[in-house]
Amino acid sequence: MNQTANGTAPVELLVCTTCRKGMSTDIEGPRPGAVLYESLAAGDLPSGVTLRPVECLSNCDSGCSIVLRGGAQRWTYVYGNFDETGDADMILEVASRYHDTPDGLIPWRERPVHFRKNCIARIPPIGDQ
Repeated sequence: MNQTANGTAPVELLVCTTCRKGMSTDIEGPRPGAVLYESLAAGDLPSGVTLRPVECLSNCDSGCSIVLRGGAQRWTYVYGNFDETGDADMILEVASRYHDTPDGLIPWRERPVHFRKNCIARIPPIGDQ
């Protein structure tokens, strides 16, 4: 990934659009994950953050899920249990904070409670040997 104007690598915000959030497979209408993606797309996406829809993050038991990743020197995070209609602003704020870090580590107390309690996975940076 290339560097942005402030010297940090760009960030990708991945959203599982196939999430059913525990609903039956025969429910009609948009899936909760697709609704979350659309809510995020309609929001004010932070500079340096790219929103990307993805199919199935295999995190089905943890509701709507997202991934924050960016550059070889940042930790990657998988978060779950998001409300597809009410959490977009909080997610975009955290994506902005994540982008502003060189390593992806937002201080624990500066993270919203949802992000503290719903971290599914934390993946070390590629450059971390």
